[in-house]
Amino acid sequence: MKSGVRPTASLLVQLLTLTGLTLVAAWAMSTLLLFMLPPPSPDFYRLSEIERTFRGAEQTFTERRPLELTSQAQSPSPRLEGRSIPVLRDKIAEDLGVQASDVVIAGERGRFSDRRVGRILRDRVARAGMSDEEHFLIEPFAVGVRQPDGRWAVVRTRAPVGLNDWQQRVVLWFALSAMAMSPVAWVFARRLSKPIQVFADAAERLGRDPRAPPLALRGPAEIGVAARAFNEMQKRLLRYVEDRTAMMGAIAHDLRTPLTRLRFRIESLPEEQRAKYAADLDQMEEMITATLAFVRDASRPGERTPLELSSLVESLCDEMSETGAQAEVEPGEKVVLEGDPMALRRLVANLLENAVKFGGRARARVFRDAGHAVVEIDDDGPGIPPQEAEKVFEPFYRREPSRSRQTGGIGLGLAVVRSIARGHGGDVNLVNRAGGGLTARVELPL
Repeated sequence: MKSGVRPTASLLVQLLTLTGLTLVAAWAMSTLLLFMLPPPSPDFYRLSEIERTFRGAEQTFTERRPLELTSQAQSPSPRLEGRSIPVLRDKIAEDLGVQASDVVIAGERGRFSDRRVGRILRDRVARAGMSDEEHFLIEPFAVGVRQPDGRWAVVRTRAPVGLNDWQQRVVLWFALSAMAMSPVAWVFARRLSKPIQVFADAAERLGRDPRAPPLALRGPAEIGVAARAFNEMQKRLLRYVEDRTAMMGAIAHDLRTPLTRLRFRIESLPEEQRAKYAADLDQMEEMITATLAFVRDASRPGERTPLELSSLVESLCDEMSETGAQAEVEPGEKVVLEGDPMALRRLVANLLENAVKFGGRARARVFRDAGHAVVEIDDDGPGIPPQEAEKVFEPFYRREPSRSRQTGGIGLGLAVVRSIARGHGGDVNLVNRAGGGLTARVELPL
């Protein structure tokens, strides 16, 4: 049996490719951001505007941040130096009527080294209607004037609230870049995760049906190796189950021969002894027949088809009611699942018969719960001890060994129920109700 796996590049290669493409995309976006977005446009302020702020005049700036006047103990820093700084300092000192030594102009030099900024600044100055002789300062700056008490009055631009225009453009650019890269990242993530998801689905399907077709998967080389190992494990598991089932069937079948010989030999016994031995032989014959039926059903699973579980339970309750048994079903939602109709019919029938036989009546309900179809069947019986809640599912286990076959059967009913439930990927449990009675709960995945 071939696995059908056609591996592509290894998972390591695909991850390295994804990482490399991500880095290349980041570099490309950074390059576009550098050359396409205009540089931040600096704000400039006339000396007259700065001087009016020192004098306490209120000013309105529509496109620039407002100026603010503060007081501090130390002079602002770092001080700016250059050919134009003494001229600006002397101009401010003359207009404010203070000594030039009492004026300090501080700020950051070299912040706008991009040549495009110079052109933008010249254009803004021209649009503002300023002459070439008019002096101004480029933000960020701080102009300090020493006061008579030794403190410094400082004029600077007010701290921005939120992001400035340049920062907003950068954030918008990165957001658009992330949106553009999201589909590519999703495609790669889907490509890497899909084989693993298919692998997980195959493992879950194997738990429901050991005879499921082998895993056929296209993906990285590592997944291909795991898929081949998975298919080999599935084949070994199926052979193991078939061998055990065949062995049980052979043993049960071969026991018929010695039983037949025993029936002939007890014919010569007295009538009283012959009746007792015949009853034991009949019970053994019934156990062998039930075992063969159990093995036959386990070795020949029916085809899985869509099945409306609520209708199945209702029909079985109606059939039992027609024979005089007290069996009813509560109205509920329609629940459809993939399953073996004959096997599920046997599962529900066994639970209903047990509820009527040992609890007097059966009340069934069907509903959905956390991705499962749930069948619950209540009875009014005495319940079971908690320590025997699992033992009752063992083949041929009977809580009352003394009871007759007419009332107790041979102990395969619940074993068959659990085998069918687990064969469908679910399970069955028995729970004692607080008010008395027992609830059989079957959960089957949808």
